[in-house]
Amino acid sequence: MTTHPSANVPDQLFDDPAAEARWRERFTAARVTLPGWAEDAADRSLYLSNASGVWEIYAWDRATDQHRRVTDRPNGTSHGTLNPDGTEIWWFDDHDGDEFGLWVREPFHEGSAAPAVEGVDAGYPAGLEIGRDVVAVAASTDDGTTIWLSRKGNKAEVIYRDEHDGGVAALSKDETLVAIAHSEHGDNRHMALRILNVEDGSTKADRWDGKGKGLDAIAFSPVLGDNRLLVAHERRGREELLIWDLTADTETELVIDLPGEVTADWYPDGSALLVLHTHEARNTMHRYDIATKQLSTVDVAKGVIGSAGVRPDGTIEYSWSSAARPGVIRALDPSGTERVLLEPPGHKAAPTSELTDAFVGDVHALISKPAGDGPFPTVFLLHGGPHSADEDRFSAYRAVWLDAGFAVVHVNYRGSTGYGSVWRDAIEGRPGLTELEDVAAVHDWAVESGLADPARCVVNGASWGGYLSLLAIGTQPERWAASVAGVPVADYFAAYEDEMEPLRAFDRALFGGSPEELPDVYRKCSPLTYIDHVKAPVLVLAGENDPRCPIRQIDNYLDALAERGGKYEVYRYDAGHGSLVVAETIRQVAAEVDFARRALEG
Repeated sequence: MTTHPSANVPDQLFDDPAAEARWRERFTAARVTLPGWAEDAADRSLYLSNASGVWEIYAWDRATDQHRRVTDRPNGTSHGTLNPDGTEIWWFDDHDGDEFGLWVREPFHEGSAAPAVEGVDAGYPAGLEIGRDVVAVAASTDDGTTIWLSRKGNKAEVIYRDEHDGGVAALSKDETLVAIAHSEHGDNRHMALRILNVEDGSTKADRWDGKGKGLDAIAFSPVLGDNRLLVAHERRGREELLIWDLTADTETELVIDLPGEVTADWYPDGSALLVLHTHEARNTMHRYDIATKQLSTVDVAKGVIGSAGVRPDGTIEYSWSSAARPGVIRALDPSGTERVLLEPPGHKAAPTSELTDAFVGDVHALISKPAGDGPFPTVFLLHGGPHSADEDRFSAYRAVWLDAGFAVVHVNYRGSTGYGSVWRDAIEGRPGLTELEDVAAVHDWAVESGLADPARCVVNGASWGGYLSLLAIGTQPERWAASVAGVPVADYFAAYEDEMEPLRAFDRALFGGSPEELPDVYRKCSPLTYIDHVKAPVLVLAGENDPRCPIRQIDNYLDALAERGGKYEVYRYDAGHGSLVVAETIRQVAAEVDFARRALEG
């Protein structure tokens, strides 16, 4: 086995003690996610926080204002929810970040965890809906998707099993209907919906909008006996909303006159929707009255709303941040009074620079630059997904690159969400190479505008962004002075063999088939194919237990670099597809910035 050079992790990045303290404090500042609450016990809430130094689940009894850390695991915990009466906390128990495991449950007020549902097999989580008497839980394995139903705490029974990707999407308030998402048509990027009768597992209704048009069940009405299902659709080329009345079997498309895309959730009485609108990397929030079809704006600051919900008393709670200002959890009372809902303990993250917009043809980029005059050394931070987008949100990661003197460029390349279905799906059949055409156009603009020094440009990303970073230095070697690739796809053939089945299904949908069916396409889109063209130094970060971008295919790429005498370093860590441990994140960031500096100096 080849021994690869390890990345250097410096003790400090900055000579100035204040600058050194500031970047580390941005990462160690405690953060929280928007608290959810029990359906029938709104005083009992659950949220995630890194206050302990690891992202874990916390319970919050609002009646007594008591907070309790529920989980305490070396590599953290990221999935948790409450049962309807708030007596139990359910969380997903995997092994060291490998994402494979079982749901467990424990009492809201301290107690030991035990398997949540008897009769359910281990797998990758594919949805969970907890009712008062009915639980629907799904898992995916190499054999496909299985969905179980448990009634009144009895042993779970299989109600759905299929080789294709799918999962549980929603459970009706009266617990007579369960909505499942499936891709039996062969495309898990554009799901279909099926409604099953809980009593016997029979099919009540099916919906599929056809090739390239997905349906996403958001939630059933919160009103008992009201079996309307809120659904996201893309019949007009963007994410929009409809209400599917399962009793009458009718659909009502909601025409909301806003640019960009929308999603929503119910108000507690089922009369209105809280709408989140995304346009050009920022959000606005609205109330949509279903009977009158009237849309009113909920006044919030310019930035990004991570998530939002309406409490039983009509209070809107939401998470918010902007590029310059750290995240905060806020509450907007029905009277219009706004307040900070949840204040994490300890020090606060220092603010940083704003993002500005650049439109290069049809490509939207977000730019931030350090003090002084350009051209600057510039890092292109390519987001993962690919179905995601960079937004005007706070990022300690972006801030440290700015502090290090780099301009930062985010590119919402084709494949990104928020810009319509055509833009998102434009990478089909030619993934990776298509996105990099957009990155190249923005790179040209950055150089021509005087922002970026063409001799000091770094391509950087994680997950799909890591894949693009490796592909970029092989297919665009003249553009990049260095590459940082976190948990990347590096050898697409080996990655497909080893990755979790939902991602194999995603790849088949994205490429148009499997590697056996389309070997030439996979070869053209695999970073390993271009290994002989790699000239820039590259840092690869890899999780030993990663089920999404597994370690063997990364080793194949590193071995090929070693054979060719390439300049590279490796940072390996004992977790999965990223880390939930703050200290580990800081070590990785220090290694990345140090590597880029040394590469540019060289």
